[in-house]
Amino acid sequence: MTSALENYINRTVAVITSDRRMTVGTLKGFDQIIHLILDESHERVFSSSQGVEQVVLGLCIVRGDSVAVTGEIDEETDSALDLGNIRAEPLNSVAH
Repeated sequence: MTSALENYINRTVAVITSDRRMTVGTLKGFDQIIHLILDESHERVFSSSQGVEQVVLGLCIVRGDSVAVTGEIDEETDSALDLGNIRAEPLNSVAH
């Protein structure tokens, strides 16, 4: 998996963790146990009654043992989304 992450360095990625959080930011680095360093990051908090809330985090480290999914974000598509009008149930826990 680490070799695949090299392609995402300095790109915008979404990380979903086992505790149901979705963090979006620029991947700046990672180590052999998949700790991820994200810059200019924010957490997207989903709600079925309100729009998606974005909580600014800035520079953060995501522990490797909590990473469930990592993927690249298409910045053009993402910037066109009206997150304030998107309604969604909060993410379910990840079962291992």
